[in-house]
Amino acid sequence: MAEITRYPLFFHLRADASSHVLHYRAGKLRRNGPGLAFWFSPMSASLAEVPIDARELPLLFHGRSSDFQDVSAQGVLTYRVADPVALARHVDFTIDLRRGTYVKEPLEKIALLLSELAQQHAWEYIAHTPLREILGDGRGTIRQRIEQGLSGDKGLAEIGLTIQSIRISALRPAPDLEKALEAPMRERIQQDSDEAAFQRRALAVEKERAIQENELQNKIELARREEQLIAQEGQNARRKAGEEAEAHRIQTEAEVHRADLLNGSAASKVRLDGEAQAKAIELVEGARAQAEREKMRAYDGVAPAVLLGLAAQGIAGKLQRIEHLNITPDLLAPVLAQLAQAAGQRLEGGARKG
Repeated sequence: MAEITRYPLFFHLRADASSHVLHYRAGKLRRNGPGLAFWFSPMSASLAEVPIDARELPLLFHGRSSDFQDVSAQGVLTYRVADPVALARHVDFTIDLRRGTYVKEPLEKIALLLSELAQQHAWEYIAHTPLREILGDGRGTIRQRIEQGLSGDKGLAEIGLTIQSIRISALRPAPDLEKALEAPMRERIQQDSDEAAFQRRALAVEKERAIQENELQNKIELARREEQLIAQEGQNARRKAGEEAEAHRIQTEAEVHRADLLNGSAASKVRLDGEAQAKAIELVEGARAQAEREKMRAYDGVAPAVLLGLAAQGIAGKLQRIEHLNITPDLLAPVLAQLAQAAGQRLEGGARKG
């Protein structure tokens, strides 16, 4: 709003650049323009201030469709004052010279006028259109109807108003009807959700089956490889056993051959030792036999009594103790006779020598 400074005789007005000020004096327009600043006499001046910036007007109106259903529309209308002087002639924008405020409510009148005109053009479309069509594509149609109706309104052009834009933000039926209309869509969405859940579950089952089949194939492959491994291990064990048996046979043959060699050497040695021992025994026995022969040859021609005495001497030398000795006359008679004969022969021989 304009800023008015009061002095004793004159007042001073300073307006914003977005405000068009009209200064009347004595019923005539003395000056007008946006953002003016001037002195005036409060006793003879009348001032009007028209905003020339773009203003937004909220729209909210209700209507009934062709199928007798209530519909509410909500939007925003943007307008601007194209001719402030013409608008000031139709709408009172007079300001209080002391407070700088509007004496009446011109902006509310303009808002009411534009709202009623917009609602009239919207109602003409809503009244001849069923609810589902209104809710489907009625937003653009209502905006177009209001824009065309207000732009072609000669009354608005005469008072200096111009419409810049119209936006319809919402179209709603009655709350209970809105729930009823939403129910099929909700059910469809729920069905789609259930179908998606079923598909997801079926896909999960399919993937689980594929995983189980893959695991089963892996187990089969592992079992087959394990069977091959067992067969290979058995073949390796048999080959190893054969190799070990062959090596053992060769080692046994070598040991047997070595034992044969050793046994042959030992047998030869034993044979040589036996032969040497046999020869030694033969020599000893031969010597002994020779000694016996010599001994027997020495005893040859010896009288039996002497032999008997030598035998008794030999026996006495081998006996440790003699407990009983029996001498019979039959044994002593020949011995004594022989001794006497021998003694006589010895005496005869001594006499011959003498």
